[in-house]
Amino acid sequence: LKYRADLGIALDGDADRVAIVDEKGNLIDGDQIMALIAKSWHANGALTKPGVVATVMSNLGLERFLGDLKLKLERTKVGDRYVVEAMRAKGYNVGGEQSGHIVLKDFSTTGDGLLAALQVLAVLVQSGQPASEALNLFTPAPQVLENVRYEKGAPDPLNAAAVKEAIKAAEASLVGKGRLLVRKSGTEPLVRIMAEGDDEALVRKVVSSVKSAVVAAARAA
Repeated sequence: LKYRADLGIALDGDADRVAIVDEKGNLIDGDQIMALIAKSWHANGALTKPGVVATVMSNLGLERFLGDLKLKLERTKVGDRYVVEAMRAKGYNVGGEQSGHIVLKDFSTTGDGLLAALQVLAVLVQSGQPASEALNLFTPAPQVLENVRYEKGAPDPLNAAAVKEAIKAAEASLVGKGRLLVRKSGTEPLVRIMAEGDDEALVRKVVSSVKSAVVAAARAA
């Protein structure tokens, strides 16, 4: 905004992730970037398979957007290595994570923030659209994420009967309305609870109920 730039591009330390900021100062995540690249490559006949690989964290809005284009969202576990493995095994050439880790198999075997940024720039030049329009392809479904820390070495709180019941009840309340994902972090003693759906109040209620059960189990351990 200070320099009235058309686009802002930020890379992490090893440049395998990218964050984009449009001309209005809005942060654009990896889901919108994947949507833009998938739409562009689909129109140009560049997709090796009609779909994109992303993790279970990618927003429901991306899945719906791709579905409208008759493209599939192939979901994997969280982690770029799982995305790359699925791309190789199933023949996809576009994949990535909501965090901005974008893999374009035609050019690289791993995430590359610069390549992803160049693809975005190419679309902006070709379309003549401002970034705020080109990178706003779908309305994200309300998504709530909460983390619960537990003592390292303590019993897994997800094995507690009360937690399993809370997850079961939460999933039942979201049937046809959204989805719930409860998983342990691969790097920290954390339980990550994510839910999304069109009814934000329901999503928050579901996450709160599961979080309470996990917190209680973690304390009891």
